[in-house]
Amino acid sequence: MIRIEFEEPNIEVCDCCNNKTTKLTRFVYKDEDAFTIYYLKFTKGHDHKFAVGIISIGDWGIDDEPKNRFSFPFRIWLSENDEYQIGLIDKEESPWNHPLLGKILDRKEALEHPWIKEVFHITDHIVIEDKELIEYFD
Repeated sequence: MIRIEFEEPNIEVCDCCNNKTTKLTRFVYKDEDAFTIYYLKFTKGHDHKFAVGIISIGDWGIDDEPKNRFSFPFRIWLSENDEYQIGLIDKEESPWNHPLLGKILDRKEALEHPWIKEVFHITDHIVIEDKELIEYFD
């Protein structure tokens, strides 16, 4: 059973268009233990409506350099039928690169990683439970 802890959104101005960019930080617990963190970013008013995100899974000890933590960058958009689509992206396409996130995987590495099912389980919850993201796509 997972539970998402929703932090207040951070609002910034987009450098390219001066529209509102929303940045979200979310903490995910599995059986009430810290499990993962994810970030989302999207901008209202862009020609193509999508959100980028990253999910970081692994050990959450106090190490400065996480040895067993991996991050999975992704994109969310709506299909022509208004169904959520999730696609993994390469790390160069991700706006996040902080060492706290652990090793950021490219798409090919992420698809082959043993934790990929957990990633998609979390994204299933994101598109159902994260009200800021849902409102963005409405």
